[in-house]
Amino acid sequence: MTILFDEIVFGPVKSRRFGVSLGMNLLPLHYKYCTFNCVYCECGWTFQSTSKKIQLPDRKQVFKALEARLRNMTEKEIQPDNITFAGNGEPTVHPDFHEIINDTLKLRDQFFPGTDITVLSNASQIHKKKVFDALNKIENNVLKLDSAFEETFQKINQPAPGLQLKSIVENLKKFDGNQIIQTLFIRGTYQGQIIDNTTDKEIEAWLSVLQDIRPKYVMIYPIERETPIDTLEKITKAELEHIARKVEKIGISIKVYD
Repeated sequence: MTILFDEIVFGPVKSRRFGVSLGMNLLPLHYKYCTFNCVYCECGWTFQSTSKKIQLPDRKQVFKALEARLRNMTEKEIQPDNITFAGNGEPTVHPDFHEIINDTLKLRDQFFPGTDITVLSNASQIHKKKVFDALNKIENNVLKLDSAFEETFQKINQPAPGLQLKSIVENLKKFDGNQIIQTLFIRGTYQGQIIDNTTDKEIEAWLSVLQDIRPKYVMIYPIERETPIDTLEKITKAELEHIARKVEKIGISIKVYD
């Protein structure tokens, strides 16, 4: 079973990467809305068309929902480690994303000043100044990079038409190290094609791009939950640790989640 969220604010949940995490969904409820269509996405496939008009929660709705949940957590003395934007697709596609981040910073400072704000993004919108500026304001700007090759990027992430890896990488560099790179490693097949971003060729090219980007650190992990297809293989912890040692050798910190 893939997962879709039916609330603007969900949790808090215990996250393997972010501790006690309060989730934020800026996308439609019960509907995946994304610029990628990743073969491993726990939310399932990106819907290509619909007879209904897509409705995103507006800025005021998001503010009220977050304010109410944070107030409730204060009363219950539950301290979140992170307020995490993810949800049913790509959070940065929301037209008020920059303003919502500003609102979240305000509410965080009011209720839980020690809590981090995290955005999990596929980096497809970072060419937009307001998105770029918003991501630069938060503690954990987590951006996806599953391959350094356009062909593999297209196979794994299946981006919307016009999105190219080269452009995304160039914009990743502009954060000047104020970003975290996340990479999910998989092997398998899809539509008769082999998918594998764990080969020596893939890893060497990925390392080269990491050297150009110089992120705060890198997160690597395998698939954890159900995926839209059943032909993908979960990479072992030993393989992930082997990749991690290569990252450390180029002077970049890395965290392995299995």
